[in-house]
Amino acid sequence: MLQKIHYLTLFPQVIQQGLDHSLIAKAQASGKVSLHFIQIRDFAKDKHKTVDDVVYGGGAGMLIKAPVLVDAWSSVSSFDKKNQPVGQRPFTILLSPQGKLLTQEHAKNLVQNHPEIIFVCGHYEGVDERFIDLCVDEELSIGDYVLTGGELPAMVASDVLIRLIPGTVGNEDSVTGDSLEDGLLKAPQFTRPREFMGHDVPDVLLSGNHQAIADWRKKQSIERTRRKRPDLYAKKMGKENE
Repeated sequence: MLQKIHYLTLFPQVIQQGLDHSLIAKAQASGKVSLHFIQIRDFAKDKHKTVDDVVYGGGAGMLIKAPVLVDAWSSVSSFDKKNQPVGQRPFTILLSPQGKLLTQEHAKNLVQNHPEIIFVCGHYEGVDERFIDLCVDEELSIGDYVLTGGELPAMVASDVLIRLIPGTVGNEDSVTGDSLEDGLLKAPQFTRPREFMGHDVPDVLLSGNHQAIADWRKKQSIERTRRKRPDLYAKKMGKENE
């Protein structure tokens, strides 16, 4: 079960401030997870603390240098550890648009199988490929678009993972009833007042009939997914028909 996350980043304060709120802050305070921030620039050897350089073969932008990244990574892991079985060592993830898409299902696998994760936040045009070959276990993407750096994806991924740690969310039903938890979107939800601007809460939700409510929510969940996310609907229906 996930217990510790390290962040290799040029902007540790961005991630730290972004995660120092709400459930994530409570999870840290209660000891359910610990977050550690490694400033990549601290491992630059020259007096100017240079972390990037031009791309061999030409091209726009700069790359973060492999030696600096490997030294930063080695402050929390090692090549000896990397040879140990997965699940018994830090698991290194590079946030990258080239990576595997972060889904709820994949997030659960990461939380359950890796007690310690290292998030590597690239910047500029990316990182030297040799660092990826040597140190990275997995590349992870939060969507098919490009951001300035890996800090925002690291925050998103952390939020997704940490709330899955048992005890982080007070009511576990809040997790199991989330959108995407069963491959479907959540059914519509309502609170008081019962009537608002001509729109009423569906009668079934006021009936007290728990089975009827569950059936309504399931039907609404399927229909909402079909209408809003046909890609998810096709995937879900395809699995159920196998």
